[in-house]
Amino acid sequence: MEALADHTIAFAGLKDGQHTFEWSLGQDFFQAAHEEEFQGGAVRVVVTLDKSPTLLVAHIRANGVVNTTCDHCAAPFEMPIAGEQRQIFQLHGDASLDDEELVTLDAKAHSINLTHYIYECLRLALPARHVHPEGQCDPEVDAVLNRHALEHEPVPDPRWDALKNLKKK
Repeated sequence: MEALADHTIAFAGLKDGQHTFEWSLGQDFFQAAHEEEFQGGAVRVVVTLDKSPTLLVAHIRANGVVNTTCDHCAAPFEMPIAGEQRQIFQLHGDASLDDEELVTLDAKAHSINLTHYIYECLRLALPARHVHPEGQCDPEVDAVLNRHALEHEPVPDPRWDALKNLKKK
């Protein structure tokens, strides 16, 4: 995901304490994501940044809708999405301590760009299976899928019955 200038926070001039930033994500963000599953959307992102002399803790909350395609009927739809993520930035620390949640910033850094972390928050909030709510799929596709669905009762394996009989003895 390419970094967007809109999501850059210049922390060097901020006082220690809590600061809130808000963004509305639209088509520009989703185009920059180059993500096949994101075909657009409208998401509101609120970032609460806790600044201390040695750390920046970003609490990212995203709520809105993402335009995607239904895995069942292949029709486009708006999927509600809500996600939260915490990202910690260590100021002036040891660069060898980087892990998934702790990112060490260069001593000369004066700003952070949160585009990638906002994208991660949305990706993790998106369910693995994208389907319309019950009864809202394309009725024509549903009819075709139902005609081709295999309806059969599973045939029980006789060996299990024999094992159950041994258990009773």
